[in-house]
Amino acid sequence: MHPDPVARPTLLVAASTFPAEAGDGTPGFVLDLARALSSDHRVVVVAPMTKGATKHQRIGDVEVRRYSYFPARWQDLADGAIVDNLRAAPARWLQVPFFFGAMALAFRREARRSRPDVALLHWIIPQGAVGKLVLGDLPRVVTTLGGDLYALRNPVLQRVKRAVIASAASVTCMSTDMALELRKLGARDDQVHIVPMGVDLEPISRAVADETRTPGRLLFVGRLVEKKGATVLLDALDRVEHRPDEVVVVGDGPLRQALEARAAAGVDFVGAQDKAALAAHYAKAGIAVYPSVPAANGDRDGLPVALLEAMTAGCAVVASAVPGIVDVVEDGVNGLLVAPGDADALAAAVDRLLADPALAERLGAGARATAAAYTVDAVGDRYRSLIADALAG
Repeated sequence: MHPDPVARPTLLVAASTFPAEAGDGTPGFVLDLARALSSDHRVVVVAPMTKGATKHQRIGDVEVRRYSYFPARWQDLADGAIVDNLRAAPARWLQVPFFFGAMALAFRREARRSRPDVALLHWIIPQGAVGKLVLGDLPRVVTTLGGDLYALRNPVLQRVKRAVIASAASVTCMSTDMALELRKLGARDDQVHIVPMGVDLEPISRAVADETRTPGRLLFVGRLVEKKGATVLLDALDRVEHRPDEVVVVGDGPLRQALEARAAAGVDFVGAQDKAALAAHYAKAGIAVYPSVPAANGDRDGLPVALLEAMTAGCAVVASAVPGIVDVVEDGVNGLLVAPGDADALAAAVDRLLADPALAERLGAGARATAAAYTVDAVGDRYRSLIADALAG
C-alpha cells in the first residue's frame, strides 16, 4: 500500500488509445473514466505518443505520461486502433517490437516515479501483457474492449491472454458474450465483470437542450473499419424507399477513402469530431445506425460507446443484432435490431422510422431511459469497487 495512509491511493492507468486533449475527437472513454476515478485516486495515465500530444500533461486532475516508440515521422501505430492499423498497412509491423519495448520501459519508469498502489490496464494485449511482465506483484484490473479478445487468435497470443487473465485481480468486459469468451480463456466466474464504458452525459445534455432534432437526419458514428459496417449502410442507402433528408458519417479510419468513393451524393463524411461537435450531431439526428458486422480477422464490436451516446441523446437507433448490442437494445422497445450484414433489413428499418415519426420518437425515449444506467459516473462506481477489491486482495 501507499506509504502515506492519508494520501489517496495511486492508480496507474494504461491504454493504447488516448486523446491528445480532452474532446479532441479521439475516443475518450478511457480519459472519461480516469477523470471520474480521480475524485478518490491519484490517477496517472501511461499512453503512447500520438499526433498533437505532449510528453507530459495534466488533463483535469489526471496526470498523463506519454512514451515515444518510433521515429516521429513514421510513428503512427497507436493513432487509432492498432489491429486495424496493422491490417491497413502491414509495414507498421516494424513498429510493433519497438512499441512493446517502449511501453515496458515506460511502465517500469512510472512504477518507480509514482509508486502506484494498483493498476487499471485497458486491453489484454498489449497493456495487460506488458503489465504482467514488468509490474511485478502490483494488483491489476484488466479491461478488454473487443479487438484484443475476439481477434489475435494465434495460439501463442491465446496463451499470453490466458496468463494475463490468470494473474489479474479482475477482468472487465462489455457484454455477456465477451464474458463467455473470457471464461474460455480460463477466467473464474468471480473474476469476470460486465462493465461497459460510460457516457459523458454533460456535453450531450447541453447539446440536446441547444439543438433542434431533424427526424429525417441519419447519423453514423464509428471508426471507418470493417467491423463497424459502414459499407452495409451505404448498400442500404441504395435500397431505401424514403431517402433521408441528410446522411452524416462521423469518424475516420483506413476505409474512409474507399467509402467516400463508393457513397452516393448526399452522404456527408465529416471525419472525427471533438466532443462538443459530436454531441451536437447526436442532438440533431433523428436516426442513428450501428450496422456492426464480424470482421474477417475475427474482430467484432463489444458494446460501442457511440451507440450508448446516441441512446443518451434520444436518437432512434437501428443496430445489428450482435453480441453486446443485444444486451442493451431491445427490438421495438428502445431501438430496432437487424441481422448483421443484411443491407435489405437495414434499409427496411430506416424506411420504417422515416415513415413513422411517432415510432421513432417512442424508441428514442426508450433509448434515453435505458442509457441512464451507462453514464461515466455509474460506470466509475463499478470500477471503484473493483479497484478497492484489488487493493484489499
